Amino acid sequence: MFDPTAARARLDRLWNLNAKFGMEHGSNRIFLDEIVSDRMQLIGGLQVLRDELQFATPPTSEDRDACAADLRQPSVVTTLAYTNCGDRIHHGETEHYQRIVASRFATVSELGTLKPEAFHPTGGGTDDGATLAHVTWAHALDDELRTRIYEGNAQSFVLSAFDLKTHVGRDIDDSAYGMTRESKWRARRAACGAVAGTLAGFNEKNDVHRRIRNDLGEANFAFLAKEKIRTAEGIEITAAVAAAIVAIHGMHETARALRTEMDQRGLAHLTASLTVNRPGLPDTLIYLARATVFHGELAVQGFGTDAQKFRGEMISYRNERRLRLSYDGHVEADFPVQKESYEVRRSMQPADIFA
Repeated sequence: MFDPTAARARLDRLWNLNAKFGMEHGSNRIFLDEIVSDRMQLIGGLQVLRDELQFATPPTSEDRDACAADLRQPSVVTTLAYTNCGDRIHHGETEHYQRIVASRFATVSELGTLKPEAFHPTGGGTDDGATLAHVTWAHALDDELRTRIYEGNAQSFVLSAFDLKTHVGRDIDDSAYGMTRESKWRARRAACGAVAGTLAGFNEKNDVHRRIRNDLGEANFAFLAKEKIRTAEGIEITAAVAAAIVAIHGMHETARALRTEMDQRGLAHLTASLTVNRPGLPDTLIYLARATVFHGELAVQGFGTDAQKFRGEMISYRNERRLRLSYDGHVEADFPVQKESYEVRRSMQPADIFA
């Protein structure tokens, strides 16, 4: 019988870690001190199953089969999905993410290559959170493997990790958000072009425009298409706010879908973040929100999706001026955790014999 107590204790450790949202940081800071550190609380002390060789059938005559994990041990299967806009403006940030985050939580093929669910919707966020949740969870375990793992140890479970990202350009010369350059030799252009194009000239026939407008919501779209959001210094951050909302909406949509995708042994950790593209410099990142879904409880912390509650200011940080966003008066670590209940979907697998 599966007892969720031990997994809940792991979740408690995660939520006891302070998270700081809204400040433009180097990606190492966000990847390691926010995303990786959270997920490490969920897998510590368990046999982590992510190498395809560990999923081999019981040993036969082939040496590779002998690499199969002992599923009698308390184990966690990890799988990872990430999204970001496919814009070529990213300066190695996607590869950096794969080295630091995906290398620890994505499935690994027998040849040693990473096998994340990687999606690049125009504008970032997600094309469809329900599809992203379904595909990621469905690919984690086939029926045979699910039976072997669930029968192997009563405490084994599956961790699905999701990182949803959007991006915004920043031209260092005038600290404008929403425009950047391919390099210091190139002319300025919109980034994200999809988000900027939706706000500046919505085209009903454009599928991407319709999706981004839907992600923003009608009230936000009307506000952001008409008004300009500026920091106290007068720097316009409208595009940054719009892109942030698209990422946060994608995280919420995916988390809600996981409530009906995962069974009792499914645990999900999700994040939303905003990449800041800077010409000639490494991209920076703004961490926006995190969420967990497990055994009847969905917990969320971070920025919401009401554009009129966003504020911004420029902060001196490491000899640079960087953006710090706030939301409804909350800044950095000052965000409450919000929880809601849902009915857990029972697994239909005959070997899934827990309460």
